[in-house]
Amino acid sequence: MSWIDPDFPRQATPSDRVGRVLGLNPGMMTGPGTNTYLVGRRDPILIDTGAGVPEYMDVLASYLRERGWRQPSRVILTHRHVDHLGGVPHLRERFPGLSVSKLIFKDAGLPEGTTNLQDGQVIEGDGVRLRAIHTPGHASDHLCYFLEEERALFTGDLILSGSTSVIPDQDGDLGDYMDSLRRVQALGAERIYSAHGPVIDNAAAKIQEYIDHRLERERQILAALGNGARTIPDMVKAIYTEIPAKLHTAAGMSVHSHLKKLAKEGRVAEERISGAPSRWSLIS
Repeated sequence: MSWIDPDFPRQATPSDRVGRVLGLNPGMMTGPGTNTYLVGRRDPILIDTGAGVPEYMDVLASYLRERGWRQPSRVILTHRHVDHLGGVPHLRERFPGLSVSKLIFKDAGLPEGTTNLQDGQVIEGDGVRLRAIHTPGHASDHLCYFLEEERALFTGDLILSGSTSVIPDQDGDLGDYMDSLRRVQALGAERIYSAHGPVIDNAAAKIQEYIDHRLERERQILAALGNGARTIPDMVKAIYTEIPAKLHTAAGMSVHSHLKKLAKEGRVAEERISGAPSRWSLIS
């Protein structure tokens, strides 16, 4: 599957407890779009709401009718990025009184009336138990949800099917992200329902792949610094030799996240220069 797959199904039923409805917001950062999940045998819990594309409501309503469901029983969100909570106003308009919950770590931009979820809290549904797992790194308020009946993990943007996750300059933290990967690794999940792309059936291998990828990228950055690269654009050119220039900005964000982690660990130093890119160097 290419990352942006025009043939990716709008609806799917990957298990008898889980349904998927696509958020209809394809793009370079979202792939085929944001997956939203209906979890439960009746009166399903909805995980995430897409970006607020109006047509999503019609696709969701069609899937609910197909399954014989009237509406979601409640909404739980993985994090506050707009492609995950942007559909909340449309859902509340269609289903008045619908409960919306997430980890309220910072309240900026949250839909009015959102209630708090705590790390470790169990959300009971019809025939399902979802445990909230705080997994910061991509966002400080990020939650994954562990479906105990399937040993399956709804990973939000912690783990994606067809790409690596972005660690934003604002609110992202690679050290936290690595800790979060190791935390979900310890759950022993067998399946991953990602926010972007298809189901991942070998959860353990995928999580290890993500950890290994970040460790290898760190080695590449240290090697680039050792070979004389001093700015993020220079490091991007040295490391990302096979990607088009239009992706260099996103690659630079990834490099910056690694450099900030290495600086916290006392392994690199940043020299800030007014009007020019920062210069980085190894600390011997």
